[in-house]
Amino acid sequence: MPHPEGRGGGWPWMGSSTAGDTGTDGPGEAEPTGPVAPKAKVLTVSDGVVAGTREDRSGQALVAVLRSNGFDVVETAVVADGVVSVAGALTRMASGFAGVVVSTGGTGFAPRDHTPEGTREIIDREAPGLAEAMRLVNPLGRLSRGIAGIKGQAIILNTPGSPKGAAECLGAVIDVLPHALELLGDKPTAHF
Repeated sequence: MPHPEGRGGGWPWMGSSTAGDTGTDGPGEAEPTGPVAPKAKVLTVSDGVVAGTREDRSGQALVAVLRSNGFDVVETAVVADGVVSVAGALTRMASGFAGVVVSTGGTGFAPRDHTPEGTREIIDREAPGLAEAMRLVNPLGRLSRGIAGIKGQAIILNTPGSPKGAAECLGAVIDVLPHALELLGDKPTAHF
């Protein structure tokens, strides 16, 4: 289970990629290097998970989708619902980070659902095409107020709090995220 104070940890991690790592096979032989996996972080927004009364199944679902699509998940965190708590957690996670930050929870109509408002407080620009694509995967997507946006070189995506909804929404856009990250890093490899 992720640490309730918002620090990463809790799930077994796969090895993370580090740019510039040049291990050797023997004297003078450099190990071949391949492409570096895009990085990702997952933020679960849930009063219940923070209180320990709910299991973080939606965060786990997002980690599984990211890993199965070649992303290196470098952090998971949990934060209580609310504009200030979400804005603070996203600011910390996106600061100096070149990758995807995916949140789960707080995108609906319930009184404590303020993830979009907290996200909007800290992003530099919105990415409405990503949010629209995520809403289209399921009829219940029409009830999601989640947004997508850019902060520095990080892409922030809001997904619903259900494991199925979170995985479906992320799955709807995951194929374009590596290219979007390349564009943010000013290193495009392909054009539309």
